[in-house]
Amino acid sequence: MTPYEEIRVPVTGGELAALRWPAGETGAPVVVALHGITANALSWGAVARVLAGRVTLVAPDLRGRAGSAGLPGPYGIAAHADDAAALAKAAGDGPVVLAGHSMGAFVAALAAVRHPDRFGELVLVDGGFGFPAPTHLSADELLTAVIGPAMDRLAMTFPDRDAYRSFWRAHPAFGGEGWTPEVDAYLQRDLTGTEPAMRSGCVLEAVRTDGVGLFRDEVLAAVRELPVPATLLWARRGLMNEEQGLYDETRLAAAGQPDTKVGAVPVEDVNHYTVLTGDKGAGEVADALLRAALRR
Repeated sequence: MTPYEEIRVPVTGGELAALRWPAGETGAPVVVALHGITANALSWGAVARVLAGRVTLVAPDLRGRAGSAGLPGPYGIAAHADDAAALAKAAGDGPVVLAGHSMGAFVAALAAVRHPDRFGELVLVDGGFGFPAPTHLSADELLTAVIGPAMDRLAMTFPDRDAYRSFWRAHPAFGGEGWTPEVDAYLQRDLTGTEPAMRSGCVLEAVRTDGVGLFRDEVLAAVRELPVPATLLWARRGLMNEEQGLYDETRLAAAGQPDTKVGAVPVEDVNHYTVLTGDKGAGEVADALLRAALRR
């Protein structure tokens, strides 16, 4: 696994935990990378490996997750956006490249709108474009629609780390070549507690607040109000490795993507997770980050 260092950055209410993969050269560009709704900083491990020190990559555990689980609320997409700005200020001089996967892409878009002096170009990975909430659904039903089985996991306990590993290895998204030592390390970072009652370290209130927040007007509008160019890399396959991904050309057109500063690029043969954690997806994400860094 690519070596990294653990850092902590002051934010409202305490300190945000983050992982930093340093560049091989002084003065190299800085990329801040944000994870998904029940993920953590190590979800960017494969991308860090492919980047191979050509940039400094800094990925936080967002408030309410992993090393930042102890940070208090208020939670929500805006709170994460402000935390990302504080991290960017600490991580590098001048605007930094900002990336986000899944929910992290929505956070990235809002952060760029709220803090235009902190960020340069954006790379959005299978997220950032949303759709208005169905009016007939309750908050919990909305949350289930957003992340589905992930919510069930937050209420589960596991006798040991092997049991948690087995739970995830059965997930359709990680079948076959989708399971790697980097994926294992990323998922194990989420686990907390002691045997025989280990559990996800995600704070349920944070996940609930963030999930519902994805449908707020301010969040949905952010990607159409970006002050900088962005690239969206979207996975052909979905969260459960189903053939229909979160996006396709028709859905993106309905979300108004052609009229934004965001260029959309499909990534073939990946799903919502492996677009970030698999070799093919990580390679395309790393290439997009390097292109954005060179255009600073």
